[in-house]
Amino acid sequence: MRFGVYAPTSNEYEVRTLAALAGEAEAAGWDGFFLWDNILATFDGSGVLADTTVALTAVALATERMRFGALVTPIARRRPWKLAKETATLDRLSGGRLVVGAGLGGTWDFVPVGEPDVGRQRAAVLDEGLDVLAALWSGQPIDHRGTHFALHGARIAPPPVQRPRIPVWVAGYWPGRAPFRRAARWDGVAPLRAGCQFQGLTPAELRDCADLVASHRGSVDGFDVVYFHTSGTPDSGLVTEYAEAGATWWLESTFPLTESLSDFRGRVRAGPPR
Repeated sequence: MRFGVYAPTSNEYEVRTLAALAGEAEAAGWDGFFLWDNILATFDGSGVLADTTVALTAVALATERMRFGALVTPIARRRPWKLAKETATLDRLSGGRLVVGAGLGGTWDFVPVGEPDVGRQRAAVLDEGLDVLAALWSGQPIDHRGTHFALHGARIAPPPVQRPRIPVWVAGYWPGRAPFRRAARWDGVAPLRAGCQFQGLTPAELRDCADLVASHRGSVDGFDVVYFHTSGTPDSGLVTEYAEAGATWWLESTFPLTESLSDFRGRVRAGPPR
């Protein structure tokens, strides 16, 4: 199992702070550094947010080894060709270390700007958008005519470093089924418990989620399963329990924002709970 830090982009967590924190995380032995991707709203109601793509650029430049990315980008509020260009550039800048997290996103980033908040419609845009994104990462001209996007000889160059593509982790609320059928088509899953603002699954729930994905893929070999740890200092027994349940990534999070930046920084500097 690998270990990562999952940080907000709100309030004190501005771009310079995130870059410094990422550098400290790498020095402390963490394997990854991941960020929120919100534009308009924070969970504390302040609305003070850094831009995620700019922050990821700073993280890429502040580190040399760690994986990094946004968890998760609501594809339905992005033009896939613009996202393809940004992510290909970030992957090249970092020497092939980017992960792209994808999901439906929340009402808070759609309704205030007049975007539709119909989950089924957003899901359809997400699915088609991911297909367009992966095609553009090939670096070859593509033609695509779908329900939501039409491309004619569109090409993103230079392409990402990673082949056959940048890894895609799909998020979803357990025990729903549709997000995990979607995740099975890609490279990883980042599940949260339905009905909670932000809470990782129990080991038993995570095992059931991995089994569901495996039933659609045939196997989860080479597939990432993410656990979000949001409270308390874990002991080695808990870490082992999640590893045995199928988790390949343990992400240490400060959500909800109940601890100070200095306290979270202390947890990061202490290193991963290996």
